[in-house]
Amino acid sequence: MAAGLTLERLRRYAIARSLFKPTSLARAIARLGFVQADPIRAPARAQDLTLRHRVKGYKAGDLERRYPKLAIEEDFFINYGFLPRATHHLMHPRTPQTAWSKARWVQARAVLDFVRERGVAHPREVDLHFSHGKVRNWFGGSSNASTQLLDAMHYRGLVRIARRVGGVRLYAPREPQPLPTVLDTAAALDALVDVVVQKYAPLPERSLGELVGRLRGGAPQWAHLRAATLARAKARLPNALVDGVVWYWPADENPNLRQHEADDAVRLLAPFDPVVWDRRRFEILWGWAYRFEAYTPALKRVRGYYALPLLWRDTVLGWANVSGGGDGIIVATGYVAGQAPRGPGYRSALDAEVERMRSFLSL
Repeated sequence: MAAGLTLERLRRYAIARSLFKPTSLARAIARLGFVQADPIRAPARAQDLTLRHRVKGYKAGDLERRYPKLAIEEDFFINYGFLPRATHHLMHPRTPQTAWSKARWVQARAVLDFVRERGVAHPREVDLHFSHGKVRNWFGGSSNASTQLLDAMHYRGLVRIARRVGGVRLYAPREPQPLPTVLDTAAALDALVDVVVQKYAPLPERSLGELVGRLRGGAPQWAHLRAATLARAKARLPNALVDGVVWYWPADENPNLRQHEADDAVRLLAPFDPVVWDRRRFEILWGWAYRFEAYTPALKRVRGYYALPLLWRDTVLGWANVSGGGDGIIVATGYVAGQAPRGPGYRSALDAEVERMRSFLSL
């Protein structure tokens, strides 16, 4: 328990622990535990927008360029993204809840032999060789059946993402991995929960439960163990009741420390940045509802296609939409209070963040 813990302290703790001092790319990913990916570029992909605050000198696209040399994997966890191999190994061998037919396995093994022969294969090569045809995708359009099969093989751990070219995933065979040091199922699940808590703490009780539920995507073979996993998490994680909500955080941290004071910087955060990802927590900490509107019809959008939450000191006071404009960028801001904070302090901090964004985008 944390005696005397307040919402203000939780707010500062949430920011300070996530927006740590910029470090190397490998160390930042290890500390985050997981980096969610998203293909939309407005003005950059979500994974790049997340890492730019946490990696020294980070430029848009650095993760994709350096991926082959990093000890990370691109895979599904609680959602899709990048995570250290040690965490990746905990989820495999993965047993999807949808079983394949014998014919599908024959097809998959033939593709796997083809990928092994080449070492690294582009989906187009697989499609040209096998002519699997077209299939309907999840949003009603048409996709190459070969690409869909490769995605399913990747999820099952038969192949891995070797690298990307122009945003397209290239596949390599996933070699047999040494047994993880954690062999007990309960211990493996607890370790996966710790990754989630490390990334998103402090967590309201309901959010903790929902995130443990999301582990069924990364480890579907253990979906039936979610309730017991959540019960263990609540018993072993430190927690406190603040304004009627029970909050949880990692065992080796103290939300009440004075070192969690906010700095004077402005930061434009990705919609999936860990500071703002949990919309329930966001509303509790900052008192207003942020929504990701890229898939909302244009006429119904309130804040914009890809509005970036705008953090200043310890307050998310609005949002910004960033777009290209000639050789630079255009930043259109909006504020919950209806106007920007007065005084030179905020304006100079915002200008500095715009300049950092310009450098990050290499404009």
